[in-house]
Amino acid sequence: MKKRINLQFNSYQVQRWFKTIGAACAQFIIPLTIIQGIRTLFFPTTFDVFLLAIFSLITIVLYLEWM
Repeated sequence: MKKRINLQFNSYQVQRWFKTIGAACAQFIIPLTIIQGIRTLFFPTTFDVFLLAIFSLITIVLYLEWM
C-alpha cells in the first residue's frame, strides 16, 4: 500500500527555531515598513513600491498570525 502524505499544516509541529525567527521578524517589520513608506513618499521608484508592498504583506501576515 502507498503511504498517504499529509500536506496539512499543523502549528503544533512547528519547530522552536521557526517560531523564534517569526518573533524576531515581527519586532523589526513594522519599523521597516514605516521607514519604507516614508522613503516611498519622497523617492517613489518601482523598487521602493514593490518593497513596500512586500513589507506590508509580511506585516499583515504576522499581525493576523497566519503563520
